[in-house]
Amino acid sequence: MAEMVALELPGVGVAPGRRLPFLVDVGRRLVREKPLGLIGGLLVLMFVVMAVAAPVLTPYGPGQLGAGARLLGPSGAHLFGTDNLGRDVFSRVVRGAQVSMTIGVLAVVISTLISLAIGVLTGYFGGLFDMLFQRVVDGFMAFPALVFLIAVGAMFTNAQIPGLPTQGLFSTTVMSISIELGVLFGVGNSRVIRSATLSVVSSTYIEAARASGASHARLILVHVVPNVMPPVITLATLGLGGIILTESALEFLGLGVPPDQVTWGKMLSTEARAYMLQAPWLAIFPGLALSTAVFGFNMLGDALRDLLDPRLRRG
Repeated sequence: MAEMVALELPGVGVAPGRRLPFLVDVGRRLVREKPLGLIGGLLVLMFVVMAVAAPVLTPYGPGQLGAGARLLGPSGAHLFGTDNLGRDVFSRVVRGAQVSMTIGVLAVVISTLISLAIGVLTGYFGGLFDMLFQRVVDGFMAFPALVFLIAVGAMFTNAQIPGLPTQGLFSTTVMSISIELGVLFGVGNSRVIRSATLSVVSSTYIEAARASGASHARLILVHVVPNVMPPVITLATLGLGGIILTESALEFLGLGVPPDQVTWGKMLSTEARAYMLQAPWLAIFPGLALSTAVFGFNMLGDALRDLLDPRLRRG
């Protein structure tokens, strides 16, 4: 009986005689109750398709010189115009989604694992272990995030991770940036997971499971982790937007991926800054793609927070 209660996730509607799968129920209520969240989800889906199908969607290579006349405005041949080297801006914007989405997904996976490990373990065991670990987290969070990213990025600029290529979507640089952002967001998010864990640990079914002789590993994996997944999902969705924005800021500062890879932040930092007044589309379209992606993830994350948190579902 304790296990049945422990595995119930908030927000799952139960119809008479049948239970909808958790994700199906969340999707149904997203469509019916959260129109902005639905728009955000459609935008997220659009960027995912854009990243996956970029080679098919782009008429030119991202670095192809002379695809058109220099600084050509938007036209039928070049939807977003061309830059100072005659490269097709539309192709570069679409290809930029590949790098941003790859870094975003990798960083979110890393941050989720870190926040789960720190939050669940400190919240579950508590005591001196919790107090000491939380002081380390406090110190980390007090350190300026941008300074941390710049310092770590400078340390690993010329580093090589064994087994990874030096170029491409899964290069050493992409993995290094993903790890940096994953650590930064994961440590901060662990405080939210710890709070959710403390609430779960104080529940009656945890005491019943302990009394029945369940081990720490079973309590954590079977009872605690499934019940803290709603805030984990929300943090992951909201974190994607923040990670993409932070990655673009690093690219803008020149601390991102190699020059042969195109990103939205790099487009805003190089040709857009130099030719913004002469060719404003060089800044408008990468900036619009970046802001739309962040907007989509934030709207989807807000909607999921309301749908998954029983205290906010009726708000």
